[in-house]
Amino acid sequence: MELPKRYNPKEAEKKWLEYWEKEQIYKFERNSEKPIYSIDTPPPTVSGKMHIGHAFSYSQMDFMARYKRMAGFNVFYPFGTDDNGLPTERLIERMKGVRAVDMDRQEFINLCLKTLKEELRPNYVQDWKNIGVSADYSLNYTTINEHSRKISQKSFLDLYKQGRIYKKRTPFMWCPECRTAIAQVELKDKEIQSKFVYMKFDTTLGEPITIATTRPELMPACVMVFVHPEDKRYKKFIGEKATVPFFNREVEIVANESVDPEFGSGAVYLCTFGDMDDIEWVERFDIKPIEIMNPDGTLNEKAGKYAGMTSKEAREAIIKDLEEAGKIEKIEPITHIVNTHERCGTEIEILMTDQWFIKYLDLKEKFIEAGRTMRWYPDYMRSRYENWIEGLKWDWCISRQRFFGVPFPIWYCKNCGEVILADEEDLPVDPLKDKPKKACPKCGSTDFIPEKDVLDTWATSSLTPQIAASLVPEMYDKLYPMSLRPQAHDIITFWLFHTVAKSIMHNNVVPWHDIMISGWALDPHGKKMSKSKGNVVDPHVMIEKYSVDALRFWAAGSSLGEDLPFQEKDLSTGMKFATKMWNASKFAIMHLEDYNLEEPENLRVIDRWALSKLNNLIKSVTEALERYEYSTLKRETENFYWHEFCDNYLEIVKDRLYNPEKYPEGKKPAQYALYNLTLTTLKLMAPIMPYITEEIYHIYFNGKEKKKSIHLSEWPKVREDWIDKEAEEIGDLLVKIVSAIRRFKQEKGLSLGAE
Repeated sequence: MELPKRYNPKEAEKKWLEYWEKEQIYKFERNSEKPIYSIDTPPPTVSGKMHIGHAFSYSQMDFMARYKRMAGFNVFYPFGTDDNGLPTERLIERMKGVRAVDMDRQEFINLCLKTLKEELRPNYVQDWKNIGVSADYSLNYTTINEHSRKISQKSFLDLYKQGRIYKKRTPFMWCPECRTAIAQVELKDKEIQSKFVYMKFDTTLGEPITIATTRPELMPACVMVFVHPEDKRYKKFIGEKATVPFFNREVEIVANESVDPEFGSGAVYLCTFGDMDDIEWVERFDIKPIEIMNPDGTLNEKAGKYAGMTSKEAREAIIKDLEEAGKIEKIEPITHIVNTHERCGTEIEILMTDQWFIKYLDLKEKFIEAGRTMRWYPDYMRSRYENWIEGLKWDWCISRQRFFGVPFPIWYCKNCGEVILADEEDLPVDPLKDKPKKACPKCGSTDFIPEKDVLDTWATSSLTPQIAASLVPEMYDKLYPMSLRPQAHDIITFWLFHTVAKSIMHNNVVPWHDIMISGWALDPHGKKMSKSKGNVVDPHVMIEKYSVDALRFWAAGSSLGEDLPFQEKDLSTGMKFATKMWNASKFAIMHLEDYNLEEPENLRVIDRWALSKLNNLIKSVTEALERYEYSTLKRETENFYWHEFCDNYLEIVKDRLYNPEKYPEGKKPAQYALYNLTLTTLKLMAPIMPYITEEIYHIYFNGKEKKKSIHLSEWPKVREDWIDKEAEEIGDLLVKIVSAIRRFKQEKGLSLGAE
């Protein structure tokens, strides 16, 4: 029963991880009578290895899973990985030194699948196991496996049949680097230094009009010039025509109330396409666009002598030519915000392409109402969700011009162009390999063209509640809607919103009851971590230096939803707390060897004081956990353990434990309090520090409770019989007296053991 002199976290973590897996400690029980608590676990994007942000947020959700399991719930806690789409493509390209566009499509897909299976996923998932994420890893999925592809393709078919999915050739946001369309949610603002160029266009009025733009390279695609109808400078130009320099093409000068007279010169040209405003104007004024941009971000033959140049190259060339032709009025340096692709940081372009969309702007109010029926922790995070919905301007573009992803389950009739849907019983299908089983219903042809685009990865990830619940099909209706969605605040607009949208469109239900939002792990100066800044903290290094429990202890220091700067001293504090738990438990177990779990009648005041204080702690932290306030659990339990338990109670009862013959009641009352104080505080810290609490529990307490793991033991309950306010007052006074005596001895240079 004796604890070794020192706790060795490396040995303990390896031992208990193997034990938990072998004994299936966290397995979801399919035939249990316990109430179910289901968690829509975020599937991390397979990126090689876990980063500190993962360790931070996944530890926090695991605190709740472990608490709910000890609180008597049958916890459904599956584990998925997100490994389809662009992030995986780019990772494989870097790892293997290849480019998808240069390879046979199927060869590249096979390379992705093989690399994920053999090189990436096993070690990646192991990282999550190592930090103590208590998922049932037998309930697993990947967003590219057959199970997920089937559900994702069925979602497409169902929404298509509802009339919510349509295909349209339209100008839309495009990433020249990734060579794919991107959705509004994938935009990231970036501040850049640029030039505001004031260009002079000749007009039919006989005098020039000055156009101000940051994108002169789009001049070959100019289709109209706009001025505000009330702008006195330009009223005379309305109805006239302007000539595009070098191209000798005349375009109309038109009144447009959307133009800001105070911005630039007050006159703007409509180029197809410079930004999303241009798209709206093209539709409003019924203009035929001029498409000059290639998918790789270079200009095409319609750009004349500038064909083949990138946007930046063409910008400099056109400015030079305009200056030489005397067409520049002035150039001003400007700092402005541009839209970039959040995956690669490339400035987006607007291209005319054929894309698939989900129509959902008509459901905005319904999505907002759905958000208000769920409980948000913290509550203020709901405003981010609502602000995003209110700002939505376009339907959801779900097609991507990539290679590795979930295929669209459709073909086109080669003869008449009819869309041919896959049969649901055949899902998942790959239209590049598979063929429709029936002839075209419209013309009877059996010649088909497969759809080559793949679904946006969020079109699949937005179905994680259904994907996870379908892993146990016989219990689907008990698992979905789920109890909890835990996730970080930065993907509220990505993952959370789209999951709600899909759940409403498919089932007309909200997908979860509670939403727990975590913050970010920041660098020590409160800045976002990034490789380019060189401020990234590697969790593997921190675990090696300290321990998993110390890392989780640090993660528990953040209030829900708040970002937390990484401070290594917090891990050091975690290790000191682990050492304190070890030494205090060692002392307790040494004095509990002959304890038989009897409850004595004659507890001393200090015993009643300690148990009443412990009871207050149980009540406080349990109520906090029901609000997902795990930081309260950490803070209050740590404070109680150091001060009430170790500094005071243990010191005060030592004489009774070492010299029981001096006391009429012996040491039994002290043993009773000591047993409950030690075991209860171990259980309270178990969700946060699972390894050391399991180690101590198995040395003594599991023999008393007959449980396979502290994580399957019962969460401490409030004991009405322990409530003793009078004892608390007397005990608090005694603690003050003892503290005063200690100070007196220190000031006088006396030994603390002196009379």
